[in-house]
Amino acid sequence: MAQVVAVSALSHPGLLRDRNEDSLVVGPWTLCATVTESPQTLFFPLATPLVVAVADGLGGHPGGEVASALVARLLATGGPALHNEEAVRETLNSCNRAVYEAAGGDRGGDLEAMGTTVAGLVVLRDELLVFNVGDSQVFAFDEEDGLRQVSVDDSPPPEPGRRTTSVVTQCLGGSTGFRPVDPHVTAVPLVPGERYLLCTDGLTDPVPPDVLDAVMREHDDGRAAFELWRTAIEAGGPDNITVAVVRVKEEQE
Repeated sequence: MAQVVAVSALSHPGLLRDRNEDSLVVGPWTLCATVTESPQTLFFPLATPLVVAVADGLGGHPGGEVASALVARLLATGGPALHNEEAVRETLNSCNRAVYEAAGGDRGGDLEAMGTTVAGLVVLRDELLVFNVGDSQVFAFDEEDGLRQVSVDDSPPPEPGRRTTSVVTQCLGGSTGFRPVDPHVTAVPLVPGERYLLCTDGLTDPVPPDVLDAVMREHDDGRAAFELWRTAIEAGGPDNITVAVVRVKEEQE
């Protein structure tokens, strides 16, 4: 049996932002600063490592869309070489340095302190490498256990009475002086048929986990991506929304 990875994704500015500072990488393809309400589904044979990731440019900083696009393109280019956890960590540290240098480095400039979060996974033949820096998130989903977060938020506990916080404790770039990062990278078993949800906080901030779980239970692939986006829009669409639903399927050779 051959394994095929199906990725259904969309990226949208939401209802309140002037532009979309999110970016998305799916294998060799990137979507940056896009406006779409129709999910696209791409299929890949599972041969070389396949990276799928979302990047959310920091609001309140200059050049968020530049930072997220830079990281997406670096991951798209370097994805086939991400065979293990150490390679992912090294690549994310290189991305951090690249964002800082593109912002002007020690010289400063109009893009000084631009930054981005990133969260994603690398699909290998027998396992997944889940990674993130910042508060964009990765979830696993199956019918028995439902939706469960497998990334690690880089954010402080929310204030009393609030479910989320907009503060991040680390990101790629995002400061006037260079700061190293400590990426979260975890290997998990590859379970054919299990689905994975990657998203920026434009989805998870306005939409509670039980609603996300209900959508994933009711819908598959492209329809799930669309309905997740729609729930965020119905909740006010306060931020950019990027969603990717990933499924590894067995196909007859």
